[in-house]
Amino acid sequence: MKASFQSIINSEIPVLVDFFAEWCGPCKVQSPILKEIASEMGDKIKVIKIDVDKNQQIAAQYNIQGVPTLMLFKNGNTLWRQSGVTAKEQLKNILKTHI
Repeated sequence: MKASFQSIINSEIPVLVDFFAEWCGPCKVQSPILKEIASEMGDKIKVIKIDVDKNQQIAAQYNIQGVPTLMLFKNGNTLWRQSGVTAKEQLKNILKTHI
């Protein structure tokens, strides 16, 4: 997964990464918000989910301490990061500044 993760976040298109865990209640709240964002923003952004339990090396590499943690990458660079549930409108506003 690590090699493909690196190639995904090196994209010209901004990539929103949701670091989550299956057992995490707030992650279950964040998930439908991300689905709506992905469908509304279409090709302008790519949204992917990384299960921190199944991808511990990636989670450690990005110092993920809590879930959900959202990170926005473009060309391999971190543009934005936030832990906890992020409201849809707040997230849309943040994304628009980076598209």
